[in-house]
Amino acid sequence: MKPPVIGVLALQGDVPEHLRALEAVGATAVPVRRQEEFGRLDGLVIPGGESTTLWRLSVAFELLDPLRKLIASGLPTFGSCAGMIMLADRLVDGVAGQQTFGGIDMTVRRNAFGRQVDSFERDIVLSGLPGAGELHAVFIRAPWVEHTGENVAILGTEHRTGRIVAVRQGPLLATAFHPELTPDRRIHELFVDIVKDNT
Repeated sequence: MKPPVIGVLALQGDVPEHLRALEAVGATAVPVRRQEEFGRLDGLVIPGGESTTLWRLSVAFELLDPLRKLIASGLPTFGSCAGMIMLADRLVDGVAGQQTFGGIDMTVRRNAFGRQVDSFERDIVLSGLPGAGELHAVFIRAPWVEHTGENVAILGTEHRTGRIVAVRQGPLLATAFHPELTPDRRIHELFVDIVKDNT
């Protein structure tokens, strides 16, 4: 079986880190930034970065509507941090007019854990991961999930606040933290498994 081809949206953010993590768990990882590159993909990663920048660049590159349609059609997609914001159907504390790709029936609060100076690292327990035990999570100006619909599985919460920081809805996966910035590859392994199950 050929390795799945997973694109990393290369408009802004942690693109090289996600490419390396995906390759490490057996995927063929490619940066994508044009609509014509999407047809060859089995899955897509929306990286961490800055959600308003991702939104504005997706509009400038005429990708907002095509990506909405791809995600709605069932393309497995994983968003980390700003990527989680972009996968939310509803957004709190966004800038005026801010739009998302949507796909996950959740309400996400932007910059919920605070500004850049409030970034932190913490061990958290996630369900549904390959292997067992805690995962070391890096939170950088991170969002959290305030509400989820009935079809959204909550995979993990942050211990101190109890806030939701990892969710899955069908082939869509989102984390408030940055798994690409640690050597633990279980989140990326989970996503590759999701992609394989959908191909």
